[in-house]
Amino acid sequence: MGFFRRERPIHEQLAEEGGLDLEGGALADEVELEPSEDRSAAISVARALLGPQIAEDLLASHGVPRAREWDAIATAEAPDLPGDMIEFVVLEDGTLFVDLDLPEDALTPLADALEASIDPPYRAVARRRDGDVWSATAMRVDVVAVPQDVPGDEVVIAVHAGELRLVIDGDEFEGEIPALASFGQERFESFVLTARRLDDRLWEVTVNAL
Repeated sequence: MGFFRRERPIHEQLAEEGGLDLEGGALADEVELEPSEDRSAAISVARALLGPQIAEDLLASHGVPRAREWDAIATAEAPDLPGDMIEFVVLEDGTLFVDLDLPEDALTPLADALEASIDPPYRAVARRRDGDVWSATAMRVDVVAVPQDVPGDEVVIAVHAGELRLVIDGDEFEGEIPALASFGQERFESFVLTARRLDDRLWEVTVNAL
């Protein structure tokens, strides 16, 4: 995955142009983007990994899971961005991860606009609105360093009643990934953890309680 490090400080030149909406308001309806992760997906993964009966019991005891909402919404002018939609991840130190080969600082206007109302790390989805004006929504994420070599780029870990199930790139594996398993166990007794590789050792992680 390609990445570049933003040189300007966070919060500098916050949305001086581009119609920044710090409160969200009507912009949330205009963006029309759905969060990439929610607890409904976690229950679906639990059903596949732990079996339908366990998943149904968990669903009955915890109620209908609520979809996660975006944590920040903003607009900004970003003249160097191609296409109509881009996803990117911003780390605490200002490093940006994006799949595309972009000019240096091309995403800086959107990152600065978002960071008026959200602190990194976060994942953002941006969509072109009109000309060089883009709307962006962001959701807080966790980033975990994994020293272990992992034979894939997407990991799902489900833990229930002390039993751990591990899936890497769609295939079930024996064993565990200690750094990711510990991250989930520090938060919940039963959980589904999803992780996406950012680079060799850094992973974007979402944990949902079961």
